[in-house]
Amino acid sequence: MSEKPFFVGYLPVPSGLKTFLLSVSVLLMAGLATAGFLMGAAQDDPGPGAFRFDYGRQTVTGVIEMTPYPILHVTEGNDRIKPGDSFMMTAGGKSGVDGRAMPLNGQLAQASGVVLERGDLYMLQLRGGRNGLRAAEGDAPEIAVEPQGRWQLTGEICDGKCLAGAMRPGRGLAHKACANLCLLGDVPPIFVSTQPVLGSEFLLVTGPGGTRLPRDAYDYVAQFITAEGNVTKRGDMLVWEIEPDTIQVVQ
Repeated sequence: MSEKPFFVGYLPVPSGLKTFLLSVSVLLMAGLATAGFLMGAAQDDPGPGAFRFDYGRQTVTGVIEMTPYPILHVTEGNDRIKPGDSFMMTAGGKSGVDGRAMPLNGQLAQASGVVLERGDLYMLQLRGGRNGLRAAEGDAPEIAVEPQGRWQLTGEICDGKCLAGAMRPGRGLAHKACANLCLLGDVPPIFVSTQPVLGSEFLLVTGPGGTRLPRDAYDYVAQFITAEGNVTKRGDMLVWEIEPDTIQVVQ
């Protein structure tokens, strides 16, 4: 009879095979861990964007402006959000707040929710119902509108919510389907410029003449493009009126 150890599934592991099986198991686990680390290290930095639940619920008052996407220009802030700041708003999931903001266009309103933040880009995800957005007492001040001329920019169209921190990295071709769904749900679109524009790399992007981003521009979402259009500073926010017929994919 052969003295070589032989493994049988329903019997204890022979002593001669225990060392071999232990060594193979350790090497396999170490190999998988190393492969996982190397795959993760090879990915682009997803950036610092995140829901800032650590800030707590933020409640501020400001003027609603439809650009045509709703912006709140803060008139009464708090420790984190200062008067003069301008930010976009969104609802839970892949939904905007157009229906809630439009009746308050040009009026003072109180907004309450959770901040999404990525560098100098931030957005407020509103609470549901009237607790999230409601009319406030007082006269709304006039919002400064400053044309900044025509610009040719290179970068990427993204949905503002995922880019600000709802998902990471929230940009790139892997995120294209998600970004388009958010834009179809009226989440404000953002252009990420490769070079700062008047000190900012993030611009709210619309269609010509302050119209909504044209649907034919959705084909270029999450791609590296160059295009032209007028830039306007509205309060503290830059708005780029992209001209779809100037869009070109940069190879």
